[in-house]
Amino acid sequence: MLRLIKYLRPFLLLILLAIVLLFIQANCDLALPDYLSRIVNVGIQQGGVESAVPLAIRQSEMNRLFLFMGDADKADVLAQYALVDSSSPDYATYLADYPALATEPVYVLQEGLDQTVLDRLNPVVGKALLAVSGIEQAIANPELAASMASKMGFDLSKIPAGMDVFTVLANIPATQRSQLMTMVDERFTTLGESMIVQAAVAPVKAEYTALGADTGRLQTAYILRTGLLMLLVSLLSVICAVVVGFLAARTAAGLARDLRRLVFRKVESFSSTEFDRFSTASLITRSTNDITQIQMVVIMMVRMVFYAPIIGVGGVIRAMSKDVSMWWIIAVALVTLVVLIAVVYQVAVPKFRIMQRLIDRLNLVTRESLSGMMVIRAFNRQDFEEQRFDRANLDLTRTSLFVNRVMVILMPLMMLIMNGLAMLIIWVGSHQVAQSSMQVGDMMAFMQYAMQIVFAFVMLSMMFIILPRADVSANRVADVVETEVAIRDPEVPQRFPEPFAGTVEFRNVSFRYPGAEEDVLHDISFTARPGETTAIIGTTGSGKSTIVSLIPRFFEVSAGTICLDGVDIRSVTQHDLRDKIGYIPQRSVLFSGTIESNLRYADEDASPEALTTSAGIAQATEFIAASPEGMATEIAQGGANVSGGQKQRLAIARALVKQPPIYIFDDSFSSLDFKTDAALRRALKAGTASSTVLIVTQRISTIKNAEQIIVLDEGRIVGKGPHQELMRDCEPYRVIALSQLSEEELR
Repeated sequence: MLRLIKYLRPFLLLILLAIVLLFIQANCDLALPDYLSRIVNVGIQQGGVESAVPLAIRQSEMNRLFLFMGDADKADVLAQYALVDSSSPDYATYLADYPALATEPVYVLQEGLDQTVLDRLNPVVGKALLAVSGIEQAIANPELAASMASKMGFDLSKIPAGMDVFTVLANIPATQRSQLMTMVDERFTTLGESMIVQAAVAPVKAEYTALGADTGRLQTAYILRTGLLMLLVSLLSVICAVVVGFLAARTAAGLARDLRRLVFRKVESFSSTEFDRFSTASLITRSTNDITQIQMVVIMMVRMVFYAPIIGVGGVIRAMSKDVSMWWIIAVALVTLVVLIAVVYQVAVPKFRIMQRLIDRLNLVTRESLSGMMVIRAFNRQDFEEQRFDRANLDLTRTSLFVNRVMVILMPLMMLIMNGLAMLIIWVGSHQVAQSSMQVGDMMAFMQYAMQIVFAFVMLSMMFIILPRADVSANRVADVVETEVAIRDPEVPQRFPEPFAGTVEFRNVSFRYPGAEEDVLHDISFTARPGETTAIIGTTGSGKSTIVSLIPRFFEVSAGTICLDGVDIRSVTQHDLRDKIGYIPQRSVLFSGTIESNLRYADEDASPEALTTSAGIAQATEFIAASPEGMATEIAQGGANVSGGQKQRLAIARALVKQPPIYIFDDSFSSLDFKTDAALRRALKAGTASSTVLIVTQRISTIKNAEQIIVLDEGRIVGKGPHQELMRDCEPYRVIALSQLSEEELR
């Protein structure tokens, strides 16, 4: 994948925006367990009371609390409250909320206090509330009263009936009051701040009841308020997820589009050397299946690779804030997952590489079977081809099933680990709840954070499993895109002289196929002039088609020079070179469309008269006119709905539409009958009178009137000249000629 990272540069802004949104989404997802914890701890267990600091408290009750505070704490608490009585301007407003205000003044907590102030006051006020509540309970509990007496030297049970115990405590010596405050600190400090708040809820609710406040409405309001915040956070998370999904899809689709374009453009620049390296089936697989794999992984990377670490790290931080002692549970789950993923990685990843090769093989067999269907039927080899396809198909199926079985086993095991993790957290957490060292909501939040951490790790682990397959695909695509093309344009190209005549000159040209040990052409030298026909003939494998394929630079010469009008073809651009050539290949190729669109392939701006003239020279007018649609007749893919001879004539007509100065006919008359061949040659002679014509053929009748005939044998020129001269002086030519025509026909 690293080889293709640079192609993500145009989508960098989308990726950065996705990362920002993922950060927001992750924080929203991490906040949800905390909101759930608040609903359970505060909304349900604490009746909506968030803090040990009451929103309002009677003056008499506040005076009792002051008995268990130091002077500094007392001053700090008083600074945050305002005393409301019948003379206060807001008396009527507060009276509606706190009816007890009619009988005595009430301290009301100032609005808009910072959370740090409340956090500072919580343990101070909470301990005092618990102390007051404890003393009230001790009055009714002789054993508790005796315990307090042994520690303070003050026996609550000896207070005369009807006397207020707190009035007595207010008048005890300073040393005894100090001992009382120390006892309160020792008793409640070990609980921790959260448990102090939870324990102080009962006294706070009792105070609200004494004030006449509606505690039920307080609880409902808190749950609704927190639930609404939870809903808004969830909605924000969903919006971020949707937008990230859109950005990820857009990025992946854009990258796939660019890669397909790059692959196609690169393949268009390939010479025959590169096509020998990459098979057609493999190129199709690379531009479709492989790029699809890359597209899928890019989507997953944008959505998961950036999201998972944020969730994992944030989940650990938040889980530890709930309870540090249970960190080992998460560690055990993660270690188990690491072992499981490592085993799956070692087993499955090698199969991904094999799968891509098997897909190539299946495409190859399918393509060969479809393109060679007529030959298969002619030789009754349908059963053999079915077996060959079945072998390729079953090999891919077996490998795919193996990988899928591994993945199917993996998911239940991961779910088992996650469910086991939840059970372990509940088991350990319930004991801590029973020991008052943890709240139920915190246990539930810890469990959710643990699940988020494990799930984030699972997402990363899945990426590590899927990424190798995409990496194989990415490397295959990169191999095509980064292939150094053997035939390149010069950095400073020359231009052909104007006017361009079209003289083709071979100067001591030799050629060897890439990777071959011997040359297939040896010291080839000849000149093809405008207005003349140069024919190339020879035995099969003598190098005829190879010679003409060197002129458009489908291959590069190994030695020597090919010149057009005295200019080395390697010193001009391939576009300028091929613009001067009308090439008719040995295997005629038509494209899906109409006859007209195929002829215009050579020149989009050709006039209808030019199309008609070219079709007439190519002897294609008759069968075109025979169709009701004429030039608009549909051509099937590959020209499957026309005969071989018709296909060759349309290919010749297409080259004639271009009207180039040089024509190359690579055995382009092989499918024509002799009558059509003769008529076409006569018309061609007149239509290309000023052009250079090179014809590769096996037919003597096609070339015997050529101005120059070149005879090849094993890659060497063994004869050169007109027909009569070669009949006299070139034995290989004479043998070929006499094998086709009688002596009378050859005269």
